[in-house]
Amino acid sequence: MDNAQDNKKLKYGLVGRAISYSFSRSFFAEKFKTENLPHTYVNFDLQTITELADILKTTPNLKGLNVTIPYKEEVIPTLNNLNKKARKIGAVNTIKITNNKKTKGYNTDYYGFKNSIKPHLKQHHKKALILGTGGASKAVAYALKKLKIEFEYVSRSKKEGVKFLYSDLTKDLITQYTIIINCTPIGTFPNVDKCPDIPYNGITEHHILYDLIYNPIQTKFLSYGANKKATTINGLEMLKLQAEKSWQIWNKS
Repeated sequence: MDNAQDNKKLKYGLVGRAISYSFSRSFFAEKFKTENLPHTYVNFDLQTITELADILKTTPNLKGLNVTIPYKEEVIPTLNNLNKKARKIGAVNTIKITNNKKTKGYNTDYYGFKNSIKPHLKQHHKKALILGTGGASKAVAYALKKLKIEFEYVSRSKKEGVKFLYSDLTKDLITQYTIIINCTPIGTFPNVDKCPDIPYNGITEHHILYDLIYNPIQTKFLSYGANKKATTINGLEMLKLQAEKSWQIWNKS
């Protein structure tokens, strides 16, 4: 009987670096409390992704993991299996762990982003700029593709697939791209006085400014958008949606 009780006490967690502020841990702690589940959710703060193997080996009843910065791409080679969407996107933020300790990677960021921006889209939202090229930006790009919105990446350095450097951006260019998505960590607490270096004078009330950051709730990037009467969205809804989607994946037989 004790064993059966133990089997119900499952463990979930977040893999990342410097993640003490984690949204996921508080979200799932609240969820488990509300739904009266005996599970726990812990932060696994890793210096390198190679430490993941040890966690999988030594953590009993571990059923699922979320993955955050900077490991969404680095984690892929360590997994036994990849879901089709995650393979196409090239980034993983959810790992399902089977009874025989096999790991399968999924991407629920794509789902979270797509469903949080969709209600705000209007006819004139045809072109987007993605600021940053990390793991989260790949899920955003995949979602935009599915929504049939053209997009270009903006980066600090020239790399394959990047059309614009920040130094290339002009007021005129910003006016043409009516969706601007910040996928960089610039502006995250405690560095709340920072924001991506773009010509904010090109922003109009026809723009959507979307920031994947949720702490603070209104970043400097978003407040510039609000001043121009643009639609502004922070990362909170996306996080909630992707977390619920992770939960579904972990509980799918």
